Formats: sequence, C-alpha cells, structure tokens
Amino acid sequence: MIDLSQWEWTREPAFCTIGDGRLEVVTKPHTDLWQRTYYHFRNDNAPVFQMRAEEKFFSFTVRTAFESAHHRFDQCGVVMYLDSENWLKGSIEYENERFQHLGSVVTNGGWSDWATTQIDASVKSMWYRLSRREDDFCIECSPDGVRFSQMRVCHMSAADGEVRFGVYACSPEDSSFKAVFTNMELTECKWLAHDGQQPDED
Repeated sequence: MIDLSQWEWTREPAFCTIGDGRLEVVTKPHTDLWQRTYYHFRNDNAPVFQMRAEEKFFSFTVRTAFESAHHRFDQCGVVMYLDSENWLKGSIEYENERFQHLGSVVTNGGWSDWATTQIDASVKSMWYRLSRREDDFCIECSPDGVRFSQMRVCHMSAADGEVRFGVYACSPEDSSFKAVFTNMELTECKWLAHDGQQPDED
C-alpha cells in the first residue's frame, strides 16, 4: 500500500479527503493540462497529487471512479507531472451522454499530443497502470484491475532521474465533479523488457 501522507500537491483541488488509501477530489471549474498543439492555448492549472521515486523500473497502479462526471472534458486519471512543459497523463474525458474519450496525452518540451478512442458514456470507473523503464514509459488501462491493455508507449526526455507521478482530476469548462482514487500500488515493473528485435549498435 502507498502512504498518501508522503504525497505532494502541485496545485490543490476545490476540496479533497484522504484516508485509508482512498483519495476523493472535487474539481474546480476551468482547470486543465494542455500545451499549445492544435488549440494554441496553454493550460497548466489542474490539481496534481504525486509521490517521488528515483527507481528506474517500476509500475504504479490506481483505480479511478467518476460517477458524477457530467460535463464536456471532465476527467481524472494517472499522471506523471515533471514540470509545466514535460508530463504525461492517461484518463477518460467525458464528452456527452453517448460517449467519452479514453486516451493519453504526452507533453515533451512544451508540446502536447492526444491519442484517444471512443468508449460508451456508461463507463464510470477505470484502472490505470503507469510503468517506467528508465526514460521510457507505458500507460495501460483495465476495466477490472486484472486484464490491462496498452494505451501508449512513449519517451520522456526530461525523465532522467527522480520523477513525480500520481493522479489528477480537472474540469476544463464550467463544471465540477468528484473523482475517487483507490487501490493505489507501487510494484516492480510489470512492463516487461522487449524480447523481439535487438537494439541498434551505437
């Protein structure tokens, strides 16, 4: 189990409760994380709650629940926030009564990208697993915490030592909702070493 008393807020939410491995967050309106790409704006005010680790190989798992998410772009999930221009996140973003976006954002050097797939709006919980292998990372998701599916493999140029990672929740538009985070666990790296093509010779 993870000791949440050792975690740190980058920015605090409207309201939160912490206890017995459970975190509840109520978001503030007009909070988000995004840098430049396509939309040409920069948002860097979402609440982020993280721990620190120097280990080069690990996996962090968390279950998210967001029953009250109801407005476009309401979201919560896993995050690794190094600074305003270098971070990644995996989450579900509410869109409308029919569908939401399950996706990930990777931001390197102040430019964000967004990879998504549509899922049904009835989904109100999701597990995520963030794994580190030195300066490469993998984000996975699971509906049950048992069978995980890969969402993204990426490189983080700024992740050359200690990293900070954890959870976030935000409401980019005029909205607010409660996000619940449970079942947080830090383990050995469950993202196995590649067993196919060998690395190029330097």
